[in-house]
Amino acid sequence: MGGQPPRFADAEALEDFMTAPRPELSRDLAAAPGDMLVLGAGGKMGPTLARLAKRAAPDRRVVAVSRFSEPKLREALEGHGVETIACDLLDREAVEKLPRAANVIFMAGRKFGAGGDLPFTWAMNAHVPTIVAETFRESRIVAFSTGNVYPHVPVAGGGAREDTPPSAIGEYAQSCLGRERLFSYFSQRFGTPGRLIRLNYAIDLRYGVLHDIAVKVLEGTPIDLTTGHVNVIWQGDANSHALRALRHCTVPASPLNVTGPETASVRMVARAMAERLGRDPRFTGVEAAEGWLNDAGEAARLFGFPSVRLSRMIDWVADWVASGGDSLGKPTAYEVRDGSF
Repeated sequence: MGGQPPRFADAEALEDFMTAPRPELSRDLAAAPGDMLVLGAGGKMGPTLARLAKRAAPDRRVVAVSRFSEPKLREALEGHGVETIACDLLDREAVEKLPRAANVIFMAGRKFGAGGDLPFTWAMNAHVPTIVAETFRESRIVAFSTGNVYPHVPVAGGGAREDTPPSAIGEYAQSCLGRERLFSYFSQRFGTPGRLIRLNYAIDLRYGVLHDIAVKVLEGTPIDLTTGHVNVIWQGDANSHALRALRHCTVPASPLNVTGPETASVRMVARAMAERLGRDPRFTGVEAAEGWLNDAGEAARLFGFPSVRLSRMIDWVADWVASGGDSLGKPTAYEVRDGSF
């Protein structure tokens, strides 16, 4: 992969860069041979992860599975050599008909609107993992989770580590912890190698914490500083880490924090955005002493530091928002502190 561009002209250029594999990804995938099945591939990260996997291992079968409510997404993936299958993962019979693959990336889940239908949230976040873990017991399974399973930790402490006891706040986080527990249970029962990716927060120019802050700065909307510190990671790096984790699965499945190395100040990020956007940021509230923060030291040991620095992400997001770039219209709700999403 070449150097990092100063800006992106459009979504095509953005996704082309985001899905360009680095040599270390290809090397790690070579140590985890076999087809790759991406379950829940229709979300914010799934399409670029599937494309990245195919570009990193072009001779291997990569199958993206989703309900595919957007036909254009399915066509786009197939145009990049990724096979697609429409499937409701709550339908056990349909899941059992999916092709068996040596490597499974599990990305399905429900967050936003979780409180509006809690039984469905639990079904997606805890029952679907049971179906998948039983069906793909012979595979390696890397499952996406969230840093929300941790308690709030001191901002100055460097973040929660994988051995920090979970203390899920709210039913969304509780259901995600249920997801983890079920994958770990079936991993131990069947001897299925696995890894649980506790992610805080992926950055794409079209959504993410930095996008949310940039839009507020541009529009003059007050920025609540109560959640005054966050962790972020470039989505391309997060996807690469998840795929590389296939080489580092354990029995039982164990957690791995995936995020950037910095504890980023929301105030400082907003001021940096304001400089680039020619605006004066507006603030409300006072920074809390604790928050959802992760220590990604173990991921750095396994994979090295992310390839894209925070300052570069700020440059890209500010330029994208200022130039009227596309938005997915999906705020991260990073400000929420009580777990109600």
